[in-house]
Amino acid sequence: MTVHIGAKPGEIAETVLMPGDPLRAKWAAERFLENPVCVNEVRGMLGFTGTWKGNRVTIHGSGMGMPSLSIYANELIKDYGARTLIRIGSCGAMQEKVGLRDVILATTSSTLSTPSSGIFRELNFAPWADFGLLHKAYHVAEGRGMPIHVGGIYSSDVFYDERPDLNEQMQRHGILAVEMEAAELYTLAARYGCRALAVLTVSDHLLTEEALPSEDRQSSFSDMVEIALEAAFA
Repeated sequence: MTVHIGAKPGEIAETVLMPGDPLRAKWAAERFLENPVCVNEVRGMLGFTGTWKGNRVTIHGSGMGMPSLSIYANELIKDYGARTLIRIGSCGAMQEKVGLRDVILATTSSTLSTPSSGIFRELNFAPWADFGLLHKAYHVAEGRGMPIHVGGIYSSDVFYDERPDLNEQMQRHGILAVEMEAAELYTLAARYGCRALAVLTVSDHLLTEEALPSEDRQSSFSDMVEIALEAAFA
């Protein structure tokens, strides 16, 4: 048991899927895992452990933003022995070629700052995805005929952004989409020698201002869970 996770020793699997929303963690566990058991509900941040095709899996919420994810990822890795952490969530497209419902696999994530920035000081550390997970996830999505993009994303500190000049530069330099957690997840994975990947579904578009209705977001979320599970255990 830690400050933020109430699970007992052995109740967290080595493979953890991390949606931002704790209720999505509950939904995914009930839909995809066999015999899911709630192992955490401290502060309403739900975590469940069960099996998928005989493999133990934990699905645990991360909350919104890098500071929140950093708390849970640190404790999952350091105190519970998690070795593979896959973020599954939504993102906003930043390129014309990227459409709603498309899947993005983030090779790396740019950011203005993360909770780990103080460690590096003047160094602009470039966090990256685990290539093995990335490779497997790409072939899973491609095999299912899903529209897939692989490349860099942007992890923002804020949801209500007021930097159109920065967005323009990221679009100019090929950043595919924006979200709020992956950069810190990749940094922690590098620090502790773990595997990490962000599998994202485009829920809205910064250029066209299109957005998926809530019911479509749910069905798209299913695709991400399936890709993540297949990539982790293929």
